[in-house]
Amino acid sequence: MKLPPEGARWLISLRWPACAAVFFAAWLTSSVLHIVADPTPLYVVGGAMIAYNFVFYRIQRFISAGEGNVDRNIFLQITCDLIALTLLLYFTGLPQNPFLFFFVFHMIIAGMYLRGSAPYVFAAMSTVVVGSVMLLLYGRWIPLHPLHFPSDGPTPRPLDGLDMLGVFVAFVTVIWAAVYFTTSIRRYVDRAHAELRQKEKMLGIGQLVAGIAHQIANPLDGVQNCLRRIGDGVRDDPHLTEYVQLMAEALDRIERTAKRVQAFARPRGITLQSTDVNQAVEATLEVLGAGHGHNVRIVRELGRVPNVQGDPYTLQEVLFNLCTNALNAMPNGGALTLRTFGLGSKDEDQMGSVAIEVSDTGEGIPRVHLERIFEPFFTTRAESGGTGLGLGLCRMLISEMGGRIEVRSALGQGTTFTVVLNRAETNIARKAEPA
Repeated sequence: MKLPPEGARWLISLRWPACAAVFFAAWLTSSVLHIVADPTPLYVVGGAMIAYNFVFYRIQRFISAGEGNVDRNIFLQITCDLIALTLLLYFTGLPQNPFLFFFVFHMIIAGMYLRGSAPYVFAAMSTVVVGSVMLLLYGRWIPLHPLHFPSDGPTPRPLDGLDMLGVFVAFVTVIWAAVYFTTSIRRYVDRAHAELRQKEKMLGIGQLVAGIAHQIANPLDGVQNCLRRIGDGVRDDPHLTEYVQLMAEALDRIERTAKRVQAFARPRGITLQSTDVNQAVEATLEVLGAGHGHNVRIVRELGRVPNVQGDPYTLQEVLFNLCTNALNAMPNGGALTLRTFGLGSKDEDQMGSVAIEVSDTGEGIPRVHLERIFEPFFTTRAESGGTGLGLGLCRMLISEMGGRIEVRSALGQGTTFTVVLNRAETNIARKAEPA
């Protein structure tokens, strides 16, 4: 999820009150509190902030709002702010100034708006700049501008190396932690947003397919009625009667498929109940039938596993889809293995869960495609009619049952999909919320 380009304008609008705060703080600390001896450098830095903020204000009105332009604009703004903040802190006794930790705000902004390593670049830049200033001050290579508090004596308090080291370590820890947590949360939000978009796409597709199925069902009734009358008129011809019977059976299958699609696309939740995974595997293989080819060997390795919390019909649908994909990956034959086993304590995320593996000895999936195979409309079999919807739908359905689906593959060796579901709770059945 990319944050809107208004972020660059937001920083500019936020900087105007920050500039006013700099001037007010310079006046307050020098004229009222008498903490700062010479406020002139602070006024100069505040004036520079107004100047470069006006430049950014003018620039953002004329440049395009493309992603690259916005990122560069924000990068430059944060860089200028870090320089200005460093100068303000230097002229107000940087090692003893509590506003040193204002760098955290810029780390958070960078983590929110900038991708890749840019937030860590700012963290490294802040670490180097602040550390260098402290080192130069401690070595007395640059003049010190100390703050004069009422409790201080007539002479400035000397810099203590251990105290400066402690402040620096705390500063570095805070800004790097801010960058890490901000970028981690951002990545989590990105993943959640991607899954939400995927669900929205799948729901839209389901509604579209349901509408098409409805349009098919209406004329199908008329065709079936006409075919029955034709069948009544050709009873004396066994060959024509057989053809009519085959056509009627085909139309019945179309009608059942259309009704099944309509029922699947209906906005309802999945009924979670105690489900026997071995029975679901056997039922899937029965539906698969003998149409898997003569060179394909079906291997069952069904362990003694507890029931899982899931929907038996939905689980069969997922397994059927995975088996179909596995068969398509073995055009020259091979072995399709369905295996069930308990994970026990091996699975830290879902203790006591049950795994169902669907493995093939086919072509395998290239590494570059592994991260995209669950995306809607991503397919490597477009020329053979693949739509790229099956695996995305499988992941969504398994997620709604509280489980997860994993994949591992090697080119030329085959692919294994693993469905992991929670162990069924005793005497508990509930209905999942509609997606």
